[in-house]
Amino acid sequence: MTTVTIRIEGFNLPGRRCVGLPGIAKPVYENVHVGVQQGRDVVNRVPGDAATASWELELAVVTGRDGNPDLRGPWVHGKPGDRFLYLSWGECDALGHFDSFRRAKLMLGTIDAALVHEAVAGGSVITARLPLTDARGGPICAAVRPPTIQWSLADD
Repeated sequence: MTTVTIRIEGFNLPGRRCVGLPGIAKPVYENVHVGVQQGRDVVNRVPGDAATASWELELAVVTGRDGNPDLRGPWVHGKPGDRFLYLSWGECDALGHFDSFRRAKLMLGTIDAALVHEAVAGGSVITARLPLTDARGGPICAAVRPPTIQWSLADD
């Protein structure tokens, strides 16, 4: 099976205390963390006040019906042609229980097919760099596409 590693590098985290969205959320979220979603579980959580957050995920690469790379695996959500990775935001209680309140979809279809082919051929890592704070100062959410997210081959 052909695989590729995706490294997500997040910066500019919103903090451990975040204000909710008016009318649809709690007024304030405390002890905020972000993690990557594997199936239904949010794992590898990072505190919302960390300087940076990063995750490395190995994804299977198959050829899709349209001839372009189709990324799959336990980290991948969505249907063919609309695949994505979830970064999930939530509150952690004193026992470590995670209560999710917001998610960001990192849209895999925005990775150039040539970049995927180059990464596979050279055994390179594809890096996704993105800020984790939105324009309102809260955790980034909804579908994340360029220019907010930048996909490239890792420098190392």
